Amino acid sequence: MATIVTSTRFTDEYQLYEELGKGAFSVVRRCVKKSNGQEFAAKIINTKKLSARDHQKLEREARICRLLKHPNIARDLIISFHFHILTFTYLAIKCSYQCINQILESVHHMHQHDIVHRDLKPENLLLASKLKGAAVKLADFGLAIDVQGDEQAWFGKSLPSNSVPLCVVLYILLVGYPPFWDEDQHKLYQQIKAGAYDFPSPEWDTVTPEAKNLINQMLTINPAKRITADQALKHPWICQRSTVASMMHRQETVECLRKFNARRKLKVSVYRHTHTHTHLTRKQEIIKITEQLIEAINNGDFEAYTRICDPGLTSFEPEALGNLVEGMDFHKFYFENLLSKNSKPVHTTILNPHVHLIGEDAACIAYIRLTQYIDSQGRPRSCQSEETRVWHRRDAKWLNVHFHCSGAPAAPLQ
Repeated sequence: MATIVTSTRFTDEYQLYEELGKGAFSVVRRCVKKSNGQEFAAKIINTKKLSARDHQKLEREARICRLLKHPNIARDLIISFHFHILTFTYLAIKCSYQCINQILESVHHMHQHDIVHRDLKPENLLLASKLKGAAVKLADFGLAIDVQGDEQAWFGKSLPSNSVPLCVVLYILLVGYPPFWDEDQHKLYQQIKAGAYDFPSPEWDTVTPEAKNLINQMLTINPAKRITADQALKHPWICQRSTVASMMHRQETVECLRKFNARRKLKVSVYRHTHTHTHLTRKQEIIKITEQLIEAINNGDFEAYTRICDPGLTSFEPEALGNLVEGMDFHKFYFENLLSKNSKPVHTTILNPHVHLIGEDAACIAYIRLTQYIDSQGRPRSCQSEETRVWHRRDAKWLNVHFHCSGAPAAPLQ
């Protein structure tokens, strides 16, 4: 893909057409070079939204894209790799060899220029056309880096970071499912770290020993012992096709791939539904626990308050005169000398609560706290404050670890 920042010179030479994709700071649109009609994918970036660091990343990506010129590195208008695989009526081992060979060629070309991709995955492996046998192209250099000297070992130039995802693609092409798989993500990570894979029957019975040997060398746990792109291109399964290739059409691979993709899509659908439901439930939990905390304040119940708050609770509030207060002693004074002795009814309403979840075990809620009470003369009063509370879950229990209150003091409440 050509990475292009729009300018007047660009529009003089190219005509922009429909949108192909969209990211957080960019839009990808089809464009045609006016002079010869050649099609490209133009990545148009809104630089006004970029930080200084993002600008550096953009410049690095553009520099790398300009440097790399290889038939298996994406520069023209291209389509999805997944689409082409699933339109085959059968999948021959020859196709697997061609795909991996071309990807290895592109990676080797990058390494010759001291560049590491760092984001090898099926989504970034694209095809030049829908035709069978079309060239495979490596795309998306947003995470790619150029390294020199001693940095090479650290950043994985010799394939510690490229070999594993490449091998996963090869494994799937051969039998239709990945070497590592578990519904539990933590267990999946453990499998990958331990290199826990095998070649189960019957799918692997007709796969050549040379193909299995290449997989073993690419999935070696020790990065220093993994095969490099250059070495992989010289492996018998890649370079000695006439003697080691089995040309058996692997219809069962396509069926396995279809089943695996169907299961994966179902899992994604279930995950999205569960994820959305979990997020909604957790947000409701935060609102409810915030209401319980305010109720404890209204009732002057310091014991209930301490059960909901972290002992090291920090706070900014009008009563502290702009100081950061840490611990419970500051709040305890109000409970013992004012709140517990207040027998007049108090009612608090939380308006416009907005909950932001921070990972699995943290959340932040911002809201307007409207408090109604009766003053010493028996007259109804109201006061309002804007509050933000940070919650952290420990041992399945939410605790308030920080709050910030602005506006007038919530008299007679702290």
